[in-house]
Amino acid sequence: MTRSRYIITVIALTLLLVLLALACLAFGSVDIPVGRIVDILSGKGSGNKAWDIIILQSRIPMIATAALAGAALSISGLLLQTTFNNPLAGPSILGVSSGAGLGVAIVILAMGGSLGGLLGENVGSYIAILVGALIGAGVVLVLLIAFSMIVRSNTMLLIIGILVSYLTSSVVQLLNSVATEEGVHNYVSWGFGNFSGVSVAQMPVYAGIIILALIGSALMVKPLNAMLLGSRYARNLGVNVTRSRNVLLLITGVLTAVVTAFCGPIGFIGLAVPHIARLSLGTSNHSRLIPATILAGADIALLCALVSVINPHGIIPINAITPIIGVPIILYIILNRRRIQYFN
Repeated sequence: MTRSRYIITVIALTLLLVLLALACLAFGSVDIPVGRIVDILSGKGSGNKAWDIIILQSRIPMIATAALAGAALSISGLLLQTTFNNPLAGPSILGVSSGAGLGVAIVILAMGGSLGGLLGENVGSYIAILVGALIGAGVVLVLLIAFSMIVRSNTMLLIIGILVSYLTSSVVQLLNSVATEEGVHNYVSWGFGNFSGVSVAQMPVYAGIIILALIGSALMVKPLNAMLLGSRYARNLGVNVTRSRNVLLLITGVLTAVVTAFCGPIGFIGLAVPHIARLSLGTSNHSRLIPATILAGADIALLCALVSVINPHGIIPINAITPIIGVPIILYIILNRRRIQYFN
């Protein structure tokens, strides 16, 4: 891969990110003139208090939430695919998102089933949701680590992940059967996926954790590249494979849990975007793949957010959009697995 190809790809992804962010500012259920949006962003104000609130407290947080969620899920997918050496690994496929969702369901039921209150401005309440998601994702990751030591087949490990997802979904259904009507309704609504649920007050916690975890993933470039050669070669290169894998899974669990807690279980982004980045760059060198994956993930998430709000009949759930983008990409990867290799 030439350096110029990498630079062109990163510049293109960055420009697309800016354009999508501007489009998300301009379009929505309420029409706001572009000139007024510029006035609001420059600090002058639009003269319409409702417009000011929509831009500053709704659309800008939504843009930040979507971009960070896309980046987090995409990096989670990349780390899982490298760690388990499986191109079909991802937080939703391996059950990590489902585990985080189970943690959220348990917290909702334990605290009365009121999701609106839990994700309100009270710090303790949404921290409880976050902790529940972290524990749920952590339990699934521990199970995956345990099974990966017993089962050597990547396909069998993938099947185990799918079975774990079914198991957690079954437990959630059992919890819903004893929950209040309000709790069931709120949990189902949360499960559709939504990038508009993070308020300005919650943004420091949400963004801070994701950014720190993304930095952590960038610091793991050497072990990630070594793992592409296999565990034996990685050890010969001085990489502590067990410790590196545990750190990578910890980062994956944190990223997936935070996004799941605040935005719901978003599917397919973590599975599809790493392949988009690989095919765009023609490499699996993580020093270049990680920045491209972050940008591509943010782009895809913003595209989904834009599509969700331009519908004149109401907001489209995010999880109704992501399969339309993700499924064709995954089918292409499956049908061309022999021809598509991990590049050097």
